[in-house]
Amino acid sequence: MLKEGSTAPDFTLTADDGKDFKLSKNRGKNIVLYFYPKDNTSG
Repeated sequence: MLKEGSTAPDFTLTADDGKDFKLSKNRGKNIVLYFYPKDNTSG
């Protein structure tokens, strides 16, 4: 379990543009992640 203020572990995910997003390549930047369950969408 992460604690508030701790460093997030590195991860890679596929962005909505189809490109890979790797957290470690964006360290020091402000990042907003938005997750939603696919079953609550029309797609």
